[in-house]
Amino acid sequence: MIYYTSDLHLGHENIIKLCNRPFSSLNEMNETLIENWNKRVTNLDKVYILGDLMFRSEMEPNTVLSRLKGKKHLIVGNHDHPWMKKVNLGQHFESVDNLMVLENGKSKITLCHFPMMSFEGKYLIYGHIHNNKPQSYWPLLKTMENAFNTSVEVNDYKPVSFEELIENNAVFRV
Repeated sequence: MIYYTSDLHLGHENIIKLCNRPFSSLNEMNETLIENWNKRVTNLDKVYILGDLMFRSEMEPNTVLSRLKGKKHLIVGNHDHPWMKKVNLGQHFESVDNLMVLENGKSKITLCHFPMMSFEGKYLIYGHIHNNKPQSYWPLLKTMENAFNTSVEVNDYKPVSFEELIENNAVFRV
């Protein structure tokens, strides 16, 4: 199975308030996100992480990465560089890229942490914006029917399949 996720912000207490996450503490958020991940993902599954896995975190990155199941592929986000310096990326990730284009049957899918107005292929999967709609870019972004937000706030705080991304984004766009 192939899953997508982004913007977990493990270790970032203020994200609970900023994105109105349903957690009462940093520990509850961290443990719920890891538990949700591991309930879905097996060690044989691929998981594309579209950035911002950890931010301002006191968590030890090697420990966190070792706890997360699956064959992980990292698309680097704007908050990833500090924790990336503390790990052997090859030990935890199948690939690390700023942008990636996948083949999904007949269609190409561009993966990038940031939303893009122009991209290669039929679909774009992005993160970065969390559940923020009141931004100047939102009226344009919401009309892009082939672009899907993989931020955890939009996707039940767990990695999701391509089909689930489509369903969850239909609800998010309303």
